[in-house]
Amino acid sequence: MAKAKFDTGGIKALLGNPKQLEKAVQENPQEVVRELATTVAMVPISQVKTNSGQPRKAFDKEALEELAASIRAHGIIQPITVRRIQDKEYQIISGERRYRAAQIAGLKEIPAYVRLANDQELLEMALIENIQREDLNAWEIAVSYGRLAEEFKLTHEELSARVGKQRSTITNYLRLLKFEGDPDIKKGIIENRISMGHARALAGVDDYAIRNSIYKQIVESDLSVRAVEALIASYQESRKPKDGKKDAGLSPQLREIQDRLNAFFGAKVQLKRENTGKGQIVIKFSNDAELNRLLDSIER
Repeated sequence: MAKAKFDTGGIKALLGNPKQLEKAVQENPQEVVRELATTVAMVPISQVKTNSGQPRKAFDKEALEELAASIRAHGIIQPITVRRIQDKEYQIISGERRYRAAQIAGLKEIPAYVRLANDQELLEMALIENIQREDLNAWEIAVSYGRLAEEFKLTHEELSARVGKQRSTITNYLRLLKFEGDPDIKKGIIENRISMGHARALAGVDDYAIRNSIYKQIVESDLSVRAVEALIASYQESRKPKDGKKDAGLSPQLREIQDRLNAFFGAKVQLKRENTGKGQIVIKFSNDAELNRLLDSIER
């Protein structure tokens, strides 16, 4: 049976006639979806709702006010994208920032691309479109990947295929979720105080205290990713037992202190303590530049 034809020029009218729209979708879904994806409709802003699953959560108030001023002067240049839930109800897929600014500007209608999508497609499209526009920070991307993986049982390979990113990229972002319980590092990622490379290196450190000590050094000293990797390597090397034995004469508490000193200085540190309580801390360095770096750390 041949598919029924419909007038694509009347797609905007179909949006206002739910029965006709449903009939058109039943008869020729591919044509309807294709036309909706390229046709800009003026949707009453009161009928548009935000998406609770939208990856982006933080919106700068001052930036929104500036965008609202631009919208008042020039209108919305780039339409938002929404999903039609039912008659007179739409949910944002992408463009929430423009939608919020349009509300501030007092607009009654907003230009929009209307799509038909299930919940999984909604989240995928929101994520993909926002990533392409660089609207998300690394933490928001990681959370979005995590939600896709958890809610829709997708493997890293399947996520890679969905969003068009390499599997290694997906894996690196998902590793950031390790910092959910690290408020300082999580905030640093959100505020771009550390790069993706810094975060990836930190994710390889299991000890919470050491990880946060290194993070503070990154922020305070503006350490490069390579310097952080070297610092972590030094810490991990200090953790290796010599000749298969742990540091002689050090209790677990003192070994932890020694580990923290290794991480803090990014150099080999030996903590020695006698039974009487006397002892010494030995910090090794290999050249004048390293000595100066150690002195800077001490002065801070």
